[in-house]
Amino acid sequence: MDEEFEKMLKYLGLRGLLANWDHYITIAKKGSFSSVRLLKYVIEQEYKIKQENARKRRISLAKIPEPFVIETFPFDRQPKLNKKIILTHYDCLDYMSKQQNMIWIGPTGTGKTGLATAFLTQAINKGYRGKFILFPELVETLYQSLADHSEKKVLKTFAGYDCLLIDEIGLIEIDPVQVGLFFSLMHERHKKKTTLITSNLGFDQWGSFLKNTQLTAALVDRLTENSHVINMKNCKSLRTRLDQQ
Repeated sequence: MDEEFEKMLKYLGLRGLLANWDHYITIAKKGSFSSVRLLKYVIEQEYKIKQENARKRRISLAKIPEPFVIETFPFDRQPKLNKKIILTHYDCLDYMSKQQNMIWIGPTGTGKTGLATAFLTQAINKGYRGKFILFPELVETLYQSLADHSEKKVLKTFAGYDCLLIDEIGLIEIDPVQVGLFFSLMHERHKKKTTLITSNLGFDQWGSFLKNTQLTAALVDRLTENSHVINMKNCKSLRTRLDQQ
């Protein structure tokens, strides 16, 4: 390949074609493909490469701390979980197509974050934009945006994710301003986007950290109106076996 042509491919962003040029030339010389079929094959390969690169970028931007996948979740160690229902939602992706929330509630170590992360990863792999964030980090980010009056921009950013995973809701108490900002975000996402939530606390305990009875009731109402709640309160910690070793 001459240098000028290489520059053209780089300018057009056809990195896959550039990297596989010799391979395509070999196929062409063998004559096993017609010219039309070869051209389609090259375009298809370039499309697949761009799709995969885009998926990897979305995964990277989601800031997922641990890459949990549904295939490795130890359902055999959580017999009280309805594996069939969970996998049905996961496989048909209805939580994304219908903008439904998924909420996992239960004690620490039961696998809530692992399942939620698997659902987030599934959505991203299917072309949606997603984000993982801990609840304390989210409310602090929203609160800090007030200092430079960028709260509308920050709220718009978090409201815009197709799938937002908020991990460990209730881990900390938050002040009235943070409660208001968090409520505003959930209001913006209501029935428009999918929110994945994990919490150690049952809904009847959310008032303990939100400190506002009316807002707590309104928030729970919005979150549960169009959602699937996975109750893991009676599940055992998956960490117990490791702790005993």
